[in-house]
Amino acid sequence: MGMGTPPSARRGKRHAPMADINVTPLVDVMLVLLIIFMVTAPLLITGVPVKLPENRAKALESEEEPTVISLTAQGEIFLNDTAVDDAELSGRLADIAAAHSGQETPQIFLRADQALDYGRVMVVMGELNRVGLNRIALVSTATGDTPVSHHSPDAQ
Repeated sequence: MGMGTPPSARRGKRHAPMADINVTPLVDVMLVLLIIFMVTAPLLITGVPVKLPENRAKALESEEEPTVISLTAQGEIFLNDTAVDDAELSGRLADIAAAHSGQETPQIFLRADQALDYGRVMVVMGELNRVGLNRIALVSTATGDTPVSHHSPDAQ
C-alpha cells in the first residue's frame, strides 16, 4: 500500500520552470566567435589604400618582414603606414640601409597606385637605388580570385 504514487499520476503533474541558465551553449558560441575574430582581425589591417595594377605573377615569399613603401594616387608616400614627405624619404631610406649594413640587403615591397604617374614611381625607385636598397618587389593584385601577388625584379 505505501508504494508511492502510480506512474499515471506522476505524468499529469506539472513541473515548475527551471530557473538555471545553461551556460554551455553560450560558452561554445563565444569561443567560436573568438576564434573567428582572431583569424579575421589581421586580414582587416590593409595599411594604405592603394589600387594596385593586376598581373599574373606568382606570389613572392619572404622569410623576414619586408619594408613596405606605398604611393597613393595623389602621390603621397607612406613608409610602413607612416606618411613621409619627399625631403624626409631619402634620410629614412638611408637609415634602413644603415641598419642592415654588413647584412643581406633588406626586402622592400613597393606598392604604387595604378593611376599614379610612372615618373613618380621612378623617383622613389631612384632613391632606393641611391641608398643601396636594391631588393625591390613591385606589389600588384593577381588577376582572378587570388588576393595579392608580388613581382620581384631586382632594381639596378
